Amino acid sequence: MVREAHAALDPSAVGHWLAREANDWFPAPCWVVVAPDLTGRLALLAQRGLLPGFEPSVWRVANWVMEHGKGFNTADLAKDSRSVDPVDLKGSVLAFPLRCRGRTVATLMALDPAPSATTPAVSPAVAARLETLLELIALAVDNALSFRREQALSITDDLTSLANRRYLDMVLPREAKRAGRTGRRLSVLFIDMDGFKNINDSHDHLAGSKALVEAAGVIRSSARDTDVVSRYGGDEFVLVLPDTDENGAMAVAGRILERLRAFVFLEGEGLSLRLTCSIGVATLPDTATSSDELLRAADTAMYRVKRESGGDGIHVAERNT
Repeated sequence: MVREAHAALDPSAVGHWLAREANDWFPAPCWVVVAPDLTGRLALLAQRGLLPGFEPSVWRVANWVMEHGKGFNTADLAKDSRSVDPVDLKGSVLAFPLRCRGRTVATLMALDPAPSATTPAVSPAVAARLETLLELIALAVDNALSFRREQALSITDDLTSLANRRYLDMVLPREAKRAGRTGRRLSVLFIDMDGFKNINDSHDHLAGSKALVEAAGVIRSSARDTDVVSRYGGDEFVLVLPDTDENGAMAVAGRILERLRAFVFLEGEGLSLRLTCSIGVATLPDTATSSDELLRAADTAMYRVKRESGGDGIHVAERNT
């Protein structure tokens, strides 16, 4: 079992393996594995049989186990003294902490939608053996979570938490190949913040960095979940829009342009700054035949906005002839 637990470095794979094994030990209507995500918030790593409406019970128990590092069992969560404000909490629960290296790294939890006549529990002897086994499995979960964090850091911009140039260089050729294979459109937006250097010159570089983080947040919130939003360098951003034609790309670009115009920057610093941006749009295969050409076309289109109108606009790259 320990060899199987350590066979993968994907946290989700380890979690699904554990939920399946746990159900063999103690059959239950539902098993879940909960662990912190990359932001530190608890998230479902795996689940078997989780019914709609039971998420409040999962989060309440998981938070308690992660905070106290102890097991949790109750015959009726709605009546448990540890359930503060037990609205929407229900069912019987048996939960175990996954502890290793002196800390709790995840929670393994069994739930039954119905309250139990008796409190679910295991004998002291079984609990002792489970603790030893779960510590070894917790090492596998922790290693997988650490590997995921290291991977994320290697492709994440330190300042804005967007994807970095390294990730862009990986994902754009891949998406271009997929678009060529499927015949679907692929669009790129190249964004440059207008006059951003003035913030550094008029205030300081710390203010510039904070404004850049705010701009990144506006851009990220204006994109779709399927889009890749990256910081290209300095005050430049690149968005990769899979399965998106020119019209769809223009819609995303227009949304970003309007939201950046309306946003008040550095209010928390006692300032009230307005910023605009220049956006170049290019679509594969309409304006390019490769990922490199696509990025260059979007970049060139962005500079046409700067050159012809001084910024605060959108330009679509010239079509292939």
